[in-house]
Parts: sequence; structure tokens; C-alpha cells
Amino acid sequence: MSSIYFPAEDSFLLSSTLKEKLPELILKNTTYKFLEVGAGSGVQLKTLFEIGVAKKNIFSCDINLEAVEHCKKLGFNCVQSNLFKKIKGKYNFIIFNPPYLPKDPHEPLDSQVATTGGKRGSEIINKFLQQAKTHLAKEGRIFLLTSSLTKGIKWKGYKKKTIAKEKLFFEELCVWEVRLK
Repeated sequence: MSSIYFPAEDSFLLSSTLKEKLPELILKNTTYKFLEVGAGSGVQLKTLFEIGVAKKNIFSCDINLEAVEHCKKLGFNCVQSNLFKKIKGKYNFIIFNPPYLPKDPHEPLDSQVATTGGKRGSEIINKFLQQAKTHLAKEGRIFLLTSSLTKGIKWKGYKKKTIAKEKLFFEELCVWEVRLK
């Protein structure tokens, strides 16, 4: 799994937040459709399955073909896609642990794909938020992870609330629950 994003503090924070927030919601409707953008190692896909979401209701994508193949080997539906480019339909829940760090010229190019969200850290997030509007079901929710180092997120058209935080030595991670206005 050399070029697949290896789970770290951000992945674990998002996973624990999903385990806390989703079970009550999925009990209300077992047909909810879930999409994870940037599935990476599949840690969030496994979390969804562990809390009771049927695999037939879990969809995912990643820009990295190696990550796509890995998630398929885990038994999940995963396609290679740059954000929503090859995604069809609407989803009740969209999960994204994006590359969110501002560009660091000292970081190796091979790891920037998984960690760097652009010059300010928000460029990929902003593209995601713009594209997600057409894929989020009415009353749907996005669970999005960001960092205090991420600057310039454009929340236009969304209402958001912080549902989890974790302070690390150089940043604070934040999980947002985001809905269309």
C-alpha cells in the first residue's frame, strides 16, 4: 500500500465520529446511500460496514488507481474518479477526508497527492463542495474533515456545524457536518 494514503489521526477522528453519529441515523432508514470520495485505504468504508450499512449501499471513489483496486479487494464498490467526475446519482451521506494541507515545497511530490489541498489547502475542498451540490440528496449530509491550517474554504450554499475536533501539536483537526441551505 505504498502510494495509498495510510490512516493517521485524521482518518481515526473521522472514523470515530462516524461511529458516534451514524448508527442512530441508519436505524431510521436502512436504504440510505453512502459515498466516500477519496476512499484511500478503505478505513471509512470498513467503518460504515461495521456500524451496519449494507455494502450494496456503500459507494466510493479515489483518484489513485491503486487505492481503487485495494478497496475493491476489500469487497467495496469503488471507481477511479477525480472527485465526482465519474459519479452518478444522489447520496444521503457523502464522506470526504481530503488533502487539506497548504502546499509545502519541502514535501515530496509523491506524498503531496494525499496531503496537499493546494496553495492554501482549500482548493480541492472548494471543488468538492461545488460539485457535491449536485450529488447530495435532499436533507443529505456531508461529513468533511479539515485542518486549522486549511485557509479559504468557500462554504457558499451550505450550512455547517463542527461535530468533532482534535488538537495535535501543530494543528487542530475538525469534522464538519455540512448540509445544503
